[in-house]
Amino acid sequence: MRTELITEPGDPTRANEDFAAIAVPASGQGGSLVVLDGVTPPAGPYGCRHPVAWFTACLGGALTELSVSQGDLPLPDVLARAISRTASTHAPICDLSHPRTPQATVVLARWSPRSVEYLVLSDSALLLEGPDGSVTAVLDDRLARLPRSSLASAALTDTALRNKEGGFFTAAADPSVAARAVTGAVPREEVRALAALTDGATRWVDRFGAGDWAGCFRVVRKEGARALVERVRTLERADPVQGHPRRGKRHDDATVVYVEP
Repeated sequence: MRTELITEPGDPTRANEDFAAIAVPASGQGGSLVVLDGVTPPAGPYGCRHPVAWFTACLGGALTELSVSQGDLPLPDVLARAISRTASTHAPICDLSHPRTPQATVVLARWSPRSVEYLVLSDSALLLEGPDGSVTAVLDDRLARLPRSSLASAALTDTALRNKEGGFFTAAADPSVAARAVTGAVPREEVRALAALTDGATRWVDRFGAGDWAGCFRVVRKEGARALVERVRTLERADPVQGHPRRGKRHDDATVVYVEP
């Protein structure tokens, strides 16, 4: 079994709001990976006393434990329980109904001798490599499909689109959002390797167009997870339209997890 994990903050002076973990039970009969990308709130109060990095650590820890300790529990139920557990830790002192309460995108995958299950919520990505080298990208593209005019105002995104029908969904405090995730399963023999990436790393494909998903996977498999992040940073530094609203942050937290089960 080969595993590799890298996570790097977009700004070294700020906390990394991503979370990543690989869990392999002592039995060796399977395992799971978890990747979260915390959603950075705008300046100002947002109903919660806790930073986003605290939230992703709590939610990620719950997902890691539940995904292996509850091996028969479907992944949407794993996510729902993890959200409920995390919410219960700060509901007494925080306003979890606020649209900017701490939240995150989610990639969750679990493999056994029989199958590889997956769950993706919002704009992180899961890549599955088949025995023939073909790569399948599992994506929740609801945010990408929204008209750019709808995303021009951060306030509009929060009140009208975030965790709303016709908009996009993230893991926050409502466990019912787990039913909105992109989920599925494939036979174990059809997956040679997996890679999970936050959008700070998927920029190589979906922002800069430096290659397709198959090319992205090849970089990680042949050169390593760090090589992909370094390529992204090089492209970010050379970007002539940095700061443009369509481009978002110049640098973002970037996480890559690679597993050959």
